[in-house]
Amino acid sequence: MIHHFVFHNEDLLSIDKVRWSPGQAGLICGWGLFTTVRIAQGEAFAYERHWRRLEKDAALTRLPLTYSGAKVRVHLQEVIRANKVVEGCARIYMVWNTVGGWKSDENMPDVDLVITTADLPHHPQSVRLTVREQGRHAAAPLAGVKTISWLNSVWAVAEAQREGFDEVVLLNERGEVSECTAANIFVVKKEKVVTPPLSSGCLEGVTRGVLMEIAADAGTSITEQTLRLEDLYSADEVFITSTNRNALGVTEIAGKTIGNGQTGEVTRGLDEAFEAFMNDYVGRRLATRTSKAEG
Repeated sequence: MIHHFVFHNEDLLSIDKVRWSPGQAGLICGWGLFTTVRIAQGEAFAYERHWRRLEKDAALTRLPLTYSGAKVRVHLQEVIRANKVVEGCARIYMVWNTVGGWKSDENMPDVDLVITTADLPHHPQSVRLTVREQGRHAAAPLAGVKTISWLNSVWAVAEAQREGFDEVVLLNERGEVSECTAANIFVVKKEKVVTPPLSSGCLEGVTRGVLMEIAADAGTSITEQTLRLEDLYSADEVFITSTNRNALGVTEIAGKTIGNGQTGEVTRGLDEAFEAFMNDYVGRRLATRTSKAEG
């Protein structure tokens, strides 16, 4: 559930005071970007990585960045403080108002900035996945861009949940494994960890990137490799990652048990390494903030 205070353009407002207009062309046609940031101990974890991805996606979609990363971070901390968030998550949205013909003559900025926070969603200890063909189009020019045009993903996971599953593996037009609707996917076989390359159409996830850098801390390494369903079915372990899930074991895919049907040791090791990395990041940020306050 979204918390009470929201940052909208230049103001921190209660949620009932925030107005979006039917004349906002980007809102109507889905021309906008977003990212979800983990909040740990009141600090926005890995914010710099999220902002770099927003910058890259903005360049690709030609959405003008009218705010700097530093300014958005200040506004994000305002929302975190106002909502008294210690452990939770935040969403940063940027919506282009001046594209297309269905727009109004209202006085509004070129790009709307909206920042919200919420509690961490509940996730089970492990997940069961189903499969959807043609779930990602790897050859599309906007493949891997995190736009607010999110119907394909929320519809696919809703259909999966109606069937009793937690998430869904999305295959691309070549029949390759791409990702889940809101998570990257990894396969463990004989302690070797692989994940689909970005050319599969998957999102360049922040958690994915961190794990690829720190895998050695868990005694392993992660490489990119084209995967097909049989690679998932024959794996010793499968796990998914996202901002709010770290590394979460997969016990079943489309009715087939993965490994021994439990979260594996490699998955647990990577999850612990990620948690340690996040705690170190947050600790350094908090120490810097304390030092500045005392100085």
